[in-house]
Amino acid sequence: MHLQPAGHEPELLTIAEAAQLLRTPVATLRYWRHRNTGPRSFRVGRRVLYRRDDLRAWIDAQREDAVPTEA
Repeated sequence: MHLQPAGHEPELLTIAEAAQLLRTPVATLRYWRHRNTGPRSFRVGRRVLYRRDDLRAWIDAQREDAVPTEA
């Protein structure tokens, strides 16, 4: 088992915090979660949480899949 040093653990975000980071409504994150299309999330009890690293990875993947636009 690989343990990260103290202070370097992935930061956990609530759905509201994740929505703020992604600049999208909470309802959109809930919809994506329902459709299994959004960033990776998980439950701890009744709470839905997101790892900051997973959000950044998802953002990067969206950017890579994006069709280039002309300015």
